[in-house]
Amino acid sequence: MNEALPELNLPSPAQPFRPDWANADSLQIWVKRDDLIHPVISGNKWRKLKYALPSSCTGAILSFGGGYSNHLHALGYACNKLGLPFIAVVRGHYQSQMTPTLKDLATWGARLHFVDRKQYALRDDPAFLQSLQTQFPAATVIPEGGSQQAAIRGVSELLTEPGPDFDVVMAPVGSGATLAGLITELKPHQSAIGVAALKGQGYLEELVSRLLPHRYPRWHIEHEFHNGGFAKASPELIHFCTVFNSEQGFAIEPVYSGKLFHAAKSLIERGTFAPGTRLLLLHTGGLQGARKSDL
Repeated sequence: MNEALPELNLPSPAQPFRPDWANADSLQIWVKRDDLIHPVISGNKWRKLKYALPSSCTGAILSFGGGYSNHLHALGYACNKLGLPFIAVVRGHYQSQMTPTLKDLATWGARLHFVDRKQYALRDDPAFLQSLQTQFPAATVIPEGGSQQAAIRGVSELLTEPGPDFDVVMAPVGSGATLAGLITELKPHQSAIGVAALKGQGYLEELVSRLLPHRYPRWHIEHEFHNGGFAKASPELIHFCTVFNSEQGFAIEPVYSGKLFHAAKSLIERGTFAPGTRLLLLHTGGLQGARKSDL
């Protein structure tokens, strides 16, 4: 896929981060700016798709997401650049009120297949997948969020890129592949913290564990910062993102990255991390959520 995207910015930089938060000055903090990898296929989306779209692929690609899906947006753009037909199975009936994300997909030639929430809940069901294969013969199915073994390989590479030695890495968690990929590359002195972007205590841990080749220690998921569920944001979170974007020199949104940085601020101010801790915050890119909230 690299050949079709010559504008990729790799390796992504790890930039020092010095927020005006209580206790932050006692830590060393960096932001891994995966949002700078590509203007459209940014962050973990590019890493999760890198090995999922081999250059030998010639048939249609089919995948799943909502009306503001970063995954569908990135995959639709990549398929357009690679000359591959793309079928987006979209949760919800947006035909009469297309989102900016879906308008982009249509412009890039994607076929939009709308399903209701009940049908969408079957996206991993073998019988439902078989019905899609019958409707779209020879299509290669990529799971929601790109979460599959190929994604783990792509994400794990980010910790092999030049960058600071860290003690703790934090990343948002949606479909589990990003955190799983990070866990597989941790050194013995390192740990990983996931920040849940949706309600799913136990469920998210299961998603991550299912993607790991064996049991790994030194990781957990924080569940108190999802703000009521996926793509939901409290006034406090919206305010935090707005102030952050005006002060920090790079953008976050309330679906994934905003919840990560809000969690980091809360944990740092509580004294969760010992003085001197080296903390790496992974900005996973994907700002489609900002198009919904007008941040």
